[in-house]
Amino acid sequence: MGACDEDKFANDTERPRRLVEIERSFEIGIFPVTAAEWASFEPDRVLAANDLPVVNVSYGDIARYLFWLNENQTGRPWRLPTEEEWEYACRAGTETIFNTGDHLNRSEANFLFNESIERVGPGGRTVVSTYPPNSWGLYDFHGNVSEWTASGWRPDLHSETVSVFGRHTVRGGAWDYLPRLLRSSWRDGLSDSTRRDNLGFRLARDIR
Repeated sequence: MGACDEDKFANDTERPRRLVEIERSFEIGIFPVTAAEWASFEPDRVLAANDLPVVNVSYGDIARYLFWLNENQTGRPWRLPTEEEWEYACRAGTETIFNTGDHLNRSEANFLFNESIERVGPGGRTVVSTYPPNSWGLYDFHGNVSEWTASGWRPDLHSETVSVFGRHTVRGGAWDYLPRLLRSSWRDGLSDSTRRDNLGFRLARDIR
């Protein structure tokens, strides 16, 4: 987990690269949760019931969605992935800057500007299967929407620093970002009340 030595855009929150142990087997969503899926939970909310990722949902909103979802389905309960699980699934066995290699082009992910600040992207969310999946068949880990995780925000992962109360880690980058913010190791911490038009989530659950 963390940035590779060749990653010139990495910052101190992503270093040093280190081994982490994921103690339980898990499943993770092929796509971010869509607006259509969210509309089943909150039909009166004004949003497009389609295959775009749902956005403008806070960490607390997601907690309510998960309670509803788990009350209305049988089997293993759904949850948010930890950021360790998120990065493991994003990388899909790769050790490069992106799961596509050390570069990301506009045919591989939804982002707005290239590193020369030239507009190359569509300028908004795209349907969740628009861009190719990673080698494990998982979509949109780079771009489209950033994603909440279950992990509290810790700016210094290689120490015993406790997480910052009321903030959780987001991963993945979004449609209005540059590629440098879509890297597999990129991370940020947001207040739990944050709602943005480029911020969504995907589901995970334990395998028993």
